[in-house]
Amino acid sequence: MFPFMRTASLLSTLLFASTAWADCECGYTVNGTLYTDLVESDFLHMKDINESGWVPQSYTVDPTMARGPFGKDASPKQIAFNPLKSRYDWAGDGINGGDAGAQIFVRGGDPGQGGLIPMGEMDTNRTDMLYGSFRAGVKLTGIPGTCGAFFWYLNDSQEIDMEFLSSQFNATSHPVNLVLQSEAAVAAGYDAGNTKAFQVHQLPFNPSDGFHEYRFDWFKDHVDFYADGVLLRTMSGDGVPADPGHLTLSQWSNGDPKWSGGPPAEDAVMTVNYVKAYFNSSDTKRQGDWKNRCRDINTPKATCEVPEITAPPQGNVSAKTFFFSQQHNMTVNQTIPGNNPNTETESGAWSIRPSTQAISTALILVSFVPFMEWWS
Repeated sequence: MFPFMRTASLLSTLLFASTAWADCECGYTVNGTLYTDLVESDFLHMKDINESGWVPQSYTVDPTMARGPFGKDASPKQIAFNPLKSRYDWAGDGINGGDAGAQIFVRGGDPGQGGLIPMGEMDTNRTDMLYGSFRAGVKLTGIPGTCGAFFWYLNDSQEIDMEFLSSQFNATSHPVNLVLQSEAAVAAGYDAGNTKAFQVHQLPFNPSDGFHEYRFDWFKDHVDFYADGVLLRTMSGDGVPADPGHLTLSQWSNGDPKWSGGPPAEDAVMTVNYVKAYFNSSDTKRQGDWKNRCRDINTPKATCEVPEITAPPQGNVSAKTFFFSQQHNMTVNQTIPGNNPNTETESGAWSIRPSTQAISTALILVSFVPFMEWWS
């Protein structure tokens, strides 16, 4: 065998002895917990909900079912995408003016006795989310009379809520309502307020003054709630969900003076600049995909740690948060939203990434082997 052929053969053996297909091929870690799947939505640069992996909801609820003096009228017309003017920016006004991002409206004015209040809601098209870390950058309305919400949902007895009542915001009060909707809440007439799975936490900022990251980490036996990376509360017990579901962003009003209040005197908008979800999938096909792509969980960079924010996501510096889906080779074989409104796309083809040690050893031997061939 010629010297260069022996060198090439040895180099190939070394390079492929310790390889990974791609960065993050085995998943994403949050405080040491591994999650196999992700959904990331950058609403600051998204022009159309059809690009997003989210589904606008359309339904009506009469006042009786809405449990208020007014009903609800959810419509895609109450959701607007208002991206930044430049794809290089991460803060500022959107192309339609006002805060950039996904805008969710509650329309103002009195709808009349027994009328329906126009509202917006959108859900992820992924319904297989089973435990995970879920976070959203949100600016709430300061107009009294709405309930803005970021939550995970399966049904009325399995739900994880972060809810904001704009009528509660004032110079000294900035609460977030943390809720695990459970069988006990259903038995109490859909009122979690008298259960152990309801907590009101005062925030050190007004949620209507700017964007902040709201987050909940869902485990089998408890849920941790965060704001701007700071742990607020931990809830455990029978109210912790145990089955897969989806994420929802909504803003609504039914006129109930004990909750949403309203309707608002004028149009009220809740703006979302991103949602990021790192979770395990209940879908058997996706579980099989993970097993196929995760060849060796101990390979360097086979898992990737999810960066935590250190400041509220507002302004060109802090609002530029990290997206795995915007990096090369970090979401390979993940299903992420594509440009076709009716499909999703598999992210990237697999590419083999040799380990650092294998590359270093191979380079040394590439230089050394020709000398040994000449010597012999």
